[in-house]
Amino acid sequence: MKPAAFDYQAPTTIADALALLERHGSDARLLAGGQTLLPMMNFRLVAPEVVIDLGRIPDLAFIEADGNHVRIGAMTRQRALEFSPVVARHLPLLHEAVKMVGHLPTRSRGTIGGSLANADSSAEIPMVLQVLEGEMLVRGPHGERTIPAAEFAVDAMTTSLAEHEMLVAIRVPVMPQGTRFAIEEFSRRRGDFAIAAVAVTVLMQDGVCRSARLATAGVSPVSRRLREAEQWLEGSTLDADAIGRAAQAASETVDPSADRNGSEQYRRHLTKALTKRALQRAAAPRQSA
Repeated sequence: MKPAAFDYQAPTTIADALALLERHGSDARLLAGGQTLLPMMNFRLVAPEVVIDLGRIPDLAFIEADGNHVRIGAMTRQRALEFSPVVARHLPLLHEAVKMVGHLPTRSRGTIGGSLANADSSAEIPMVLQVLEGEMLVRGPHGERTIPAAEFAVDAMTTSLAEHEMLVAIRVPVMPQGTRFAIEEFSRRRGDFAIAAVAVTVLMQDGVCRSARLATAGVSPVSRRLREAEQWLEGSTLDADAIGRAAQAASETVDPSADRNGSEQYRRHLTKALTKRALQRAAAPRQSA
């Protein structure tokens, strides 16, 4: 298949991209890495009249430590995240998760902003940014605003971006020294979309869990924080009982989808198993930020 005819625009500044987006409105689609948009256009699932390519805007591709945060431009390639010493040092959970994204060609073309704006429920990056409590920096005709990662995706393939807005950067708090973390994923083959995945961070102090963050991917229409499971962990020593209760709470509180890859019951089972496995890994002191 080939896409329907469209007009191609390649702005070189954020201001020009926003002007084009405002001019063409719903007739336009932003092109980031193209790993989802282009196949959808080829299969005629979407047929935008205008494609606005963001790949020639240098201000959208960067990774920098900014005090207690790491700022990442929306057009930063996933492959750049994989090899970034800044990400490896300050956001090791994200560094580990990126390696699970698709295959080498996918990561070489795919961008962090494209993954987030696509809001695919199986994507690893939106899940991890919920655990890390990141923020999306969004710009539109009325200026810039910040959207917490937990509020960015509102449904499958749907975000809280307003009309004529675009994601320009992501800001993520540096993981505190000593944070333990893990990510577990189940898919049919390595590189396939996750049928279920769980990401975890825990911060221990004097042998007691002072902070726990968990989130899922692939289970529900949107990535979800497992706050009920977190409550069983905070104040515990991450013993087997606390981990078991947290895993049970995770499976009971998710709202799983059913499709050809698995039933609701199957995804609940995977959520419990992956949560337990991730917490057991995180409880081990050998891996920490």
